Amino acid sequence: MAELDEKPQSAYIQHETSLVKHFSATAGSTAAIGDVAASRRCLGFRGRRCAVLTTEPFLPNPSWSAGRPAEPRETKEVRRFHESLSDYAVTPLVPLPSVAAELGLGSVVVKDESLRLGLPAFKMLGASWAVHRALGDGSRDGRRLVTATDGNHGRAVARMAALMNLPATIVVPNGVSERAVELIRDEGADVRVLDVPYDEAVRHAAALAEADPNALLVQDTSWPGYEDVPRWIVDGYATLFDEAADQAPGLGVGIDLIVVPAGVGSLAHAAVLFGRSQPDCRIVAVEPQVADCIRASLAAGGPTTVPTGETSMAGLNCGTPSYLAWPDLARGLAGAVVVDDAAAADASAELSAAGVDSGPCGAASLAALRVLAVEPARSRLGLRDDSSVMLLNTEGSTASG
Repeated sequence: MAELDEKPQSAYIQHETSLVKHFSATAGSTAAIGDVAASRRCLGFRGRRCAVLTTEPFLPNPSWSAGRPAEPRETKEVRRFHESLSDYAVTPLVPLPSVAAELGLGSVVVKDESLRLGLPAFKMLGASWAVHRALGDGSRDGRRLVTATDGNHGRAVARMAALMNLPATIVVPNGVSERAVELIRDEGADVRVLDVPYDEAVRHAAALAEADPNALLVQDTSWPGYEDVPRWIVDGYATLFDEAADQAPGLGVGIDLIVVPAGVGSLAHAAVLFGRSQPDCRIVAVEPQVADCIRASLAAGGPTTVPTGETSMAGLNCGTPSYLAWPDLARGLAGAVVVDDAAAADASAELSAAGVDSGPCGAASLAALRVLAVEPARSRLGLRDDSSVMLLNTEGSTASG
């Protein structure tokens, strides 16, 4: 396939570009977040390409191509930092031979993040590294951590605040279980539950941080002018992929396809960056049917905001891709696929039977593979009977209550 054309592909992209240039002058401004998101809501679905969304769950990315040159990334410092933490342990890479045999694949393994740095999800990898980079060895007197979350990220930020004896304010949107809110409060954080979607909760958290000179916004999505902390979060996620690269040869498997659950796309971003170091490795994002902002953005040819609905996959219930992640997702994803709650529940039960504890978000990767391993997606991804697939189980069953 051809590489992504560097020229704007639609009037929407031209409009988005002008907004980015305009709001770059107001770094960190909450007005920038709101106005860019508003432009996406107004313009995101006017292109004819969006009609593809109604035909099938898997959308191949027309801008993806194999054979991209590797872009070396320095991840050793990140991993050394994580290894220095008291709760660090390499998470398992678990073979699923019965799934591979059933789907006609060479191997299927799952990177099990159901227990990571003392919490039942992978998010602590990003939160810990980002806070470490942002605060370093400087004075922390009076500092406060702020973020918005639909569950696991907020708990990770709250845990980091507790470990560093700092206060934390966590903004929670609607659709998050009461148990998940309680778990964040149990970390000692000030939790503010709002009856708004995730994107609005992010804007509220950004406004809180902007109003407090001692606050550090630790958000796992980005917008023009707010990119450093989200970049460090993505860098933090590299540890799980580095571990997997070390583990795979011991199991006698490669990594031809990675299926990664996606909300705003930060973990998918880390997967794409890792995939560049692997020979002909494809990355596919999986989203809930009711919150498919990545798939819609691939179809529209630019970052697009979608309305979201209720889903058991609360951690993936996001309406807008991360500004920082989008350029790499646009070139590096082989496609995006959607699954419903029933499929995620079935996959969770199947993983449990195989000894892997998973919540709906983590199980979404297996649910997605059952779509990707059959036609027409199978041929589009080049899957064969000797292909090796890695699934990401991003959370345990206790992550969101």
